[in-house]
Amino acid sequence: MPKVAGLIAYDGTDFFGFQVQREARTVQGALEEALKDVTGANCRVSGSGRTDTGVHARGQIIAVEAPWSHSLEALRQAWNQRLPNAILVRSLTEAPPGFHPRFSATERTYRYTTWAPAGEGRGEKRFPLADRFAVVLPRRPDLDAMNCAAGLLIGTHDFATFGQAPQGENTVRRIVSLFWERVEESLPVLDPYAAERLVLTVTANAFLRRMARNLAGSLLAVGLGVWKADELVAALKAKDRSRSAPPLPPNGLVLERVLYSEYPDLFSAHL
Repeated sequence: MPKVAGLIAYDGTDFFGFQVQREARTVQGALEEALKDVTGANCRVSGSGRTDTGVHARGQIIAVEAPWSHSLEALRQAWNQRLPNAILVRSLTEAPPGFHPRFSATERTYRYTTWAPAGEGRGEKRFPLADRFAVVLPRRPDLDAMNCAAGLLIGTHDFATFGQAPQGENTVRRIVSLFWERVEESLPVLDPYAAERLVLTVTANAFLRRMARNLAGSLLAVGLGVWKADELVAALKAKDRSRSAPPLPPNGLVLERVLYSEYPDLFSAHL
């Protein structure tokens, strides 16, 4: 059977993460069920990252061996017709020899989106048009303080404070870039409760469980004045899960892209 690589997007709100589980709705499970309807075969889908419950993806990479004698575009269309609306197969291509979506990956990028009051004081607690994909903050954090603290986490460290190893005991990871930015809106804000979008982008060779959300929560603690930068560094050096600030909710987190140094052109036009 040919091995196929795919680029997948999904709204993770109503799923218990990517990885298949017994008696729980997962993205992997939905992909496999829909593919069985198309091919008549039980095909195991592997993914580049085991996104947690409620986490989304724009650039999840998968691979699967499936019996199919027509074009990959025909497979993509047939697969999408049977998938729930929350999941989309964006592109399919023949997998390179030796390719594995998880073990061949060299970098992964996540983004965490928040909305905060544009001025001083407290703002709204929810935005109906953004709540599935962003977290509304009670007050405006100090963007410069968060970025100064973020710079202290870049590099290779033991991130045991900020996550759990998906398997084994190795909690050392390498963060390539980590920064917050204010995303400008193209239209002027016309209401008195003006808000601004603040986005955290983090790229690393790999992530621990809940690592991105714990880092986002801990950097936000610095931005809100709950922590100082040296307290964040002390928490990192402690290698103690209890020293992390509470993780931010999953709905603001999106797996944006996965890069493969051995296969640099894989889905490069889409990422």
